[in-house]
Amino acid sequence: MNVGSDWRKWIDGLDDEDVAFMGRFVLGSGSLKAVAATYGVSYPTVRIRLDRLIAKIEVLANQEITSEFERVARARHADGRIDLATLKELIAAYRKERETENESNGADR
Repeated sequence: MNVGSDWRKWIDGLDDEDVAFMGRFVLGSGSLKAVAATYGVSYPTVRIRLDRLIAKIEVLANQEITSEFERVARARHADGRIDLATLKELIAAYRKERETENESNGADR
């Protein structure tokens, strides 16, 4: 996945905590051990946080996701804010609603 070509799109989707974490990671020369010491947490905790941030950036930078609703929902899942079952339920409901809207718009023509 190419996150460099349109970085503003995905970086705008990050919250302040994400940006602060990235800053500490860079200033710590990419050392998770240094970041863990800065936050006062364990290395595995920082590793999980980094993995979630990577997943979130991948979702936000994904050009194949055209729905802003789906992009935000998937980013919240990557962040650990909603579980997979909830994500699937929300996306299914959203897609069904869009399908119903498209069908009724087609009937009006």
